[in-house]
Amino acid sequence: MRILLFANGVAKDGTMVRRALEEAGSAHILCADGGALNALKFGLAPQTIIGDLDSLSGEQVEELSAAGAEILRFPMEKDETDLELALGWGVDKGATAIVILGALGGRFDQTLANVYLLALPGLRDIEIELVDGEQNIRLLRPGTYSVEGRTGDTISLIPLVGKASGITSRGLKYPLRDESLEFGPARGISNVMLCDSASLELRNGLLVVVHTSGRA
Repeated sequence: MRILLFANGVAKDGTMVRRALEEAGSAHILCADGGALNALKFGLAPQTIIGDLDSLSGEQVEELSAAGAEILRFPMEKDETDLELALGWGVDKGATAIVILGALGGRFDQTLANVYLLALPGLRDIEIELVDGEQNIRLLRPGTYSVEGRTGDTISLIPLVGKASGITSRGLKYPLRDESLEFGPARGISNVMLCDSASLELRNGLLVVVHTSGRA
C-alpha cells in the first residue's frame, strides 16, 4: 500500500512535489487534520482524515465526509501530533511507502519534530520521505541507498543524533570514503551530484539526506 500523506504545514509546489504526485499512482490519500486542505489544493480528494480536527471547521468536516472521506477524530489533549497519528495509521494498514507533503515550513518546532518522526521504530521497513517544493528528505539507517536526480542537484548529509559513521558516497563532488559525520559540524552540507544517480552507504547511525533540485 502506497500512501500520500498531507500534513497541516505550508505545502509548497515545486519539482520534487510534482515528481511525487506523478509517481503516486493509486496511492491512498491520507490527511493529518488540516492537511486535507493541502490535498484539495493539489486537486486530490482526501480518503482518510485523522486528528483532533482543530484545523478544520465543522462545515468543512461535514463536506469532506459527504464527499466520501473517512473521518477519524481524536481528542485535542493527546501525546501524539496529528501527523504521528497518521503515520501510525499507515503502519497499522501495512503501508510499504509513505510520501509526506506539507510537513515543513510554518512553525520551526513542528518542522523539526516532523523530521524526527522519520526515526519512529515502526517506520523502519517503510520507504518514507518528506517532500516540499524543490526538496526531498529521507532518513537513512545502516544500509546502501541510491539517490536519483539530475547532475548539479544539491545533496546535504546531516547526522540526526550522535555520529553517523562508515559513510561512503559515489557520484558526489565531495566524496566520503568510509568516513564519519559528527552531530553538530556542518561538513555534510551542500554536496553536488556529478551524474543523475549517486549512491550512499551507511554503516552506523542515522543520516538525514536532503536532496534539493538544482543548485541550492
